[in-house]
Amino acid sequence: MVALALPSIGESLHITSSLELALALSIFVAAYAVGPLFWGPISELRGRVIVQKTSNLWFLCFNLGYALSHNKSSMIAFRFLAGLGGSAPLTAGGWVISDILQPGERGRAISVYSVAPLLGPALGPIDGGWVAEITTWRWVFYSSTIACGFVQVAALLFFKETHAPVILGRKKQRLIKETGNTELYTEYDNPDRTFARTLGITLARPFRLLFTQPIVMFLAAYMTYLYGTKYLVLSTFSGLFEKVYHEAPGYQGLSYISLALGLFFGTQICARSQDRMYKALKRRRCKEDQPGCPEFRIPMMVPSAILVPIGLLIYAWTAEKRTYWIGPNVGAYIYTTGLVMSYQSIQGYLVDSYARYAASGVAAAR
Repeated sequence: MVALALPSIGESLHITSSLELALALSIFVAAYAVGPLFWGPISELRGRVIVQKTSNLWFLCFNLGYALSHNKSSMIAFRFLAGLGGSAPLTAGGWVISDILQPGERGRAISVYSVAPLLGPALGPIDGGWVAEITTWRWVFYSSTIACGFVQVAALLFFKETHAPVILGRKKQRLIKETGNTELYTEYDNPDRTFARTLGITLARPFRLLFTQPIVMFLAAYMTYLYGTKYLVLSTFSGLFEKVYHEAPGYQGLSYISLALGLFFGTQICARSQDRMYKALKRRRCKEDQPGCPEFRIPMMVPSAILVPIGLLIYAWTAEKRTYWIGPNVGAYIYTTGLVMSYQSIQGYLVDSYARYAASGVAAAR
């Protein structure tokens, strides 16, 4: 939602540097790389629900602070802090899916969940462009804060814990209180480990996975490439249709529909294919009583890895040659189709590979 409001933000806060304006957009994404490294491990220790409620409230407060900013320093600081809170839901779906679904059922669920964080930057500018044009840039953030408030109320009313160690731990405490038997324990208890040591191990887990697991290193590097190109495209999109095609902010936002369509159809392809491929490969490669391999999630990365550079090439070439406006949109559509297929394949592989510690695995790769 921010991209199309950047000129208004710069004028209101007297920001003349294009670098500082770009920082207002990208600092939020930088926080996405930091937040999951802490939210993920904490969710494994204290549960999924408390992390999701806390992170959402965190985002709400600092997003409102951004809307009320009157200088560039506070704007950038609030934007980064809001990104820390907003980063938790990006990986939360992977945690919950690993908690409640069997491997053969996770593909479609991951596809449906993971498209939302990718659709946000594509659909947000459609709304943000009209809001910024009709009212002021501050209402771009007021409106998202109001929406976040509704989500927070829904979370307080309906969110239920899904992490088995936390659920069993609470049940144990309830039984101890009811029976007075302090010898009760769960399969996840480790009496030789203090809380401080457990917290240290939990917080260090994503870093340990990142620096000791070659596959996590590779996937993290590829995810960095995907996210980098994604936000490069997003940062140039509004400028392209403003300066080359001379469109008003509201109509610039409509061009983001091509990004959203690519994400939508890529999700449909992945959702229908992942579990089907997983089950077919399991029948072919595994015995009847054996679980499937996480590698069975990978095949969809092959076509997606081809679509991403093709889409980027079409987008860049048609933009440089100033072809008819549909040209860059076709490239963006192909690119985001490949992007979401790659993202979902990686997410599915990590969730299956690290199961109980899926939150740390996904956080490490992000």
